[in-house]
Amino acid sequence: MSANVSAAKRILFIDDETINLDFFDVMLSKLGFLVEKAKDGVEGLEKLKRFNPDLVLLDNIMPRMSGWEFTRIVKNDPKYKDIPIVMFSALDDVKDKIEGFELGIDDYITKPFNFSEVLARIRAVLRNRELYAQIVVRESRLNLAEELSVDMKRSMLSFGKSVDELEAAIAKIENRDSDGLIREISEKSKNVRSHVAELEARIEKTVAEWELIKKSEIDLPALENRIRKNLNQE
Repeated sequence: MSANVSAAKRILFIDDETINLDFFDVMLSKLGFLVEKAKDGVEGLEKLKRFNPDLVLLDNIMPRMSGWEFTRIVKNDPKYKDIPIVMFSALDDVKDKIEGFELGIDDYITKPFNFSEVLARIRAVLRNRELYAQIVVRESRLNLAEELSVDMKRSMLSFGKSVDELEAAIAKIENRDSDGLIREISEKSKNVRSHVAELEARIEKTVAEWELIKKSEIDLPALENRIRKNLNQE
């Protein structure tokens, strides 16, 4: 991750050990991250609301509120549930890891750890979250485009009906009306219908292209499972 990217990222680090807080504060700050510290989960929740971090890095075993309890609260809050969480723990049991992932953490790092590995995992989580956000935006745009196409089709059908009514009215015009005027109106009606047909064809082509794009898109739940699986294997 470039310095420009990391410089914009805010990390909330929660740990009850002062030496760890100071170490990560210094190391991450030197790398361009903005760091906020909290000594336990209770203080962490307060800092979370004020600091609005891009990622939370926290210890699991802490007084007053454990990392699991903190994660459960955050992931149940619609305002903060999408903030990625990387958890440290001295517990290396598979059940503990599974519980953490089921609560919604993005990565689980067992102590003792190497800072270079932690940094790599932080960057990986941030990259994956950015990718996830881009896909969400892209799918939202595709859905919006589909809705617009449906509305446009409905409008074209209504427009076509109006043209039919116009042509029916022209057919009823009495012979006393100018033949030239009738031909002019009839020609304009045909032109309108031609434009409607052209627009409908363009809409059909666009919808077909959207379907191809959607088929090539990564399904969001599948993407999240893939990210979690990759991180778990590191």
